[in-house]
Amino acid sequence: MFLDVLRRRNPAFIEAAIRLHQEGRVPANAYLLDLDAVEENARHFRTAADRHGLKVFAMTKQVGRNSGFCQAVMRGGIDRSVAVDMACAVACDRAGLKTGHLGHLVQVPRREAPMAASRLAPDFWTVFSREKAQEAAHAAKLAGRTQSLLARIHTEKDTFYRGHEGGFPAEDIADVAAMIDGLDGARFAGLTTFPALLYDQEKKKVLPTHNLSTLARAAEALAKAGRTDVEVNAPGTTSSIVLDTLAEAGATQCEPGNGLHGTTPLHAIEDLPERPAVLYLSEVSHLHQQRAYCFGGGLYIDPVFPDYDVQAIVSDTPTASAQAMASVEIPPPSAIDYYGMIDTTGAVKPRAGDSVVFGFRGQAFVTRAYTVGISGVSSGDPKVVTIENPFGVAQDWPELR
Repeated sequence: MFLDVLRRRNPAFIEAAIRLHQEGRVPANAYLLDLDAVEENARHFRTAADRHGLKVFAMTKQVGRNSGFCQAVMRGGIDRSVAVDMACAVACDRAGLKTGHLGHLVQVPRREAPMAASRLAPDFWTVFSREKAQEAAHAAKLAGRTQSLLARIHTEKDTFYRGHEGGFPAEDIADVAAMIDGLDGARFAGLTTFPALLYDQEKKKVLPTHNLSTLARAAEALAKAGRTDVEVNAPGTTSSIVLDTLAEAGATQCEPGNGLHGTTPLHAIEDLPERPAVLYLSEVSHLHQQRAYCFGGGLYIDPVFPDYDVQAIVSDTPTASAQAMASVEIPPPSAIDYYGMIDTTGAVKPRAGDSVVFGFRGQAFVTRAYTVGISGVSSGDPKVVTIENPFGVAQDWPELR
């Protein structure tokens, strides 16, 4: 779905990926990141957010918490991350991107709260329950800090992905705020939900969910109770063009993830300010009965669109040409993605060792793929910055040259 926009808006990145792969400098089964484009995207996003007075926390899970990505984001002016879980927070902190928001979507495990409070010292920490608020407060007190807590809220008609549920009833928010303020080591800082925005497949637009209006009503209730300095965290499908909507709804915080590498659903159908900056690289392994098998490991397609004809560029020379594209069958989510299967009956005739380039809206942190930061694409001199696993840890293969 994102290969077309990659070919149109960042063809040099595709060509650099193939060149580096054919030179043996990057592995197959890798999410490659154009760090020049990431920095450019982050700078644009930072400028747009500043116009609305929005705090910006970068989500890094989609690109495996890659340290090169974190540093490119910082060069672009975003100096805080939102951590989907503790592993995410640790990886970003190790890369120098400090924790702006922790605990949402995944709560902090009880025995890890002291480390979160003392080492990570997040600006904001989301809690779903009284018990989790108490754990965070206790850990912060031991660390000699007062932790700002966000309360995740919900009400009837709000949208949650299955398995993401949790939070306080929105109608009880005044009491929840008072409860948190009563904890030694914590203070009530504001509200959050997810998702506040979602892509509508039929309307081809990013639209507010009921959750966003729930946040606005809860903030109004807090204002009537005398609380005016309330943070409103409103993540979900965040590109720079939705910031007007968030600000008008009273949001004070936004959390771009796919927006920083140009892969929100809207990026696939409209040319937004952020350029595509991520691709998935594989290699043809072998041929069998009119199929060429390419290595898997990161063949994850985020299911925001209905099923479609997945295509890839297959070549042993740098190209972004449509003539190098072939259809590829991806194993279903119920299967392990050892290989993808490339059609060989068309004009493209894959050979073992060919590079295979996909345009995925990926989630590298749930795969076994490498993540590779590439600099110099914009200047025509691409170089490998770092090769890491999905936890942001540098890998030995191959030696950087």
